[in-house]
Amino acid sequence: MTVHLYFSLIPEALIASNLPPEKFGQYYSTGSGYKSKGQSLFFEVAPDFRNDYFDIETAIERCVPAADGTPKHSVYISVYRVLEHLPISALGKLYLTTAYGHTLGLDRGVLTPERDSVLHLYQDLSPTNSLVVSNLDPVTFYESVTTSPTKFIRFPALCFVELELDELATDPENGQANNLPYSFMHHLREALMVLEPRSGDKPSTKDSKMVHRVHSLEFPYRMIKKGFYIGNGADLVFYPMFNHRELRDNYNQWWRSANI
Repeated sequence: MTVHLYFSLIPEALIASNLPPEKFGQYYSTGSGYKSKGQSLFFEVAPDFRNDYFDIETAIERCVPAADGTPKHSVYISVYRVLEHLPISALGKLYLTTAYGHTLGLDRGVLTPERDSVLHLYQDLSPTNSLVVSNLDPVTFYESVTTSPTKFIRFPALCFVELELDELATDPENGQANNLPYSFMHHLREALMVLEPRSGDKPSTKDSKMVHRVHSLEFPYRMIKKGFYIGNGADLVFYPMFNHRELRDNYNQWWRSANI
């Protein structure tokens, strides 16, 4: 039986499984008997990927169906420092599974650097799970904590998603936030007000501010602004999210499941 390799973000782990992506997502989010519920996000990893840091061959040997033919759901290969040992070239589709087991696959898109003048909200997914506001665009934000760190904080690799701020992106003090489901609105406004949107060559005294040092990795899928970013060293790629209309029209079952 085929052995798939998956890089999970909730939690960070490299996993071998006999299950194809959709069934793996269902199992990972709901359990084998639908007894638990929770979002899961994971990348499919190239089956020929190997790195001496991981004992992948042994995991594959153990990833065999049961005597009755039941596929092996999961063999954990590593739960520590996974992303930094994964080249971006080994990553395939990104899958988003709802707490009810419906899975949506995202393809890698074109990364277009943007230099905007709005504020951003970033949820770090791996190797840390901090929630950060910033006046840096996604590419510059990634560089500021990896290849060209502006502070003492530095990561060898990083995966993160940008979340919606609505009017707070341009007016954190008075902007309307009626559509934002965050439970920490007052703290979020205060953090955003410390920053200034970048405009032209005007210098900024502070470009990023921590909202939560350790934040839940689960977030409303409907709040994804543009998509997911994952990089290792100088290699950064982008997985664009479908807009709400596309999700309603073409992936209605997933969309309804994501918003229950």
